[in-house]
Amino acid sequence: MRKRESKGTSMKSFNTILLKFPKIDVGLRKCKAIFEQFDEDKSGSIDPKELNHCFRKLEIDCTDEEINDLFEECDINKDMGIAYKEFIVLLCLVYLLKKDSVSTHSSSQMEIPDLEATFETLVDSFVFLDKNKDGYVSRSEMVHAINESTSGEGSSGRIAMKRFEEMDWDKNGMVNFKEFLFAFTKWVGIDDEEEATEE
Repeated sequence: MRKRESKGTSMKSFNTILLKFPKIDVGLRKCKAIFEQFDEDKSGSIDPKELNHCFRKLEIDCTDEEINDLFEECDINKDMGIAYKEFIVLLCLVYLLKKDSVSTHSSSQMEIPDLEATFETLVDSFVFLDKNKDGYVSRSEMVHAINESTSGEGSSGRIAMKRFEEMDWDKNGMVNFKEFLFAFTKWVGIDDEEEATEE
């Protein structure tokens, strides 16, 4: 992320991020279709074997060790399965790793180029929020970003705090990119959709 942050961001305000929600939603729905395709046993999560099959089918060039490392990193609740929101995090991390890898010859290495714009928007959003470019979004950075967009509104501080609390699920006062992605799906409305499906 620090490497990406050195390049800057196209986001000008928190409102710019909000305006991108419809396009992000379309991209995340494509991730959902990919997820459902590779959740072969329809358990609601992708196990290590299914993930390996997914990478091979999508022609994502990773070793078995790299796939296992990604699985462990993205299995956020450590239940030996990658749920849909964890899958979004995983695909975005793979995209970043492959795009920035010296050994790749093209940025469309993943064979899912229609998701690249979504992932770029997510990265840009994080870079915009991380004002001091340390690889984390702090509470004050979040408040500052929302206050810039909502000057004069008394509730902006509470909104910023709520958004920050949604992101900071390990409660350490700092939000890394993985936590940010996890929360972003909720902001776009992915959680609402999952709850409706379960009912």
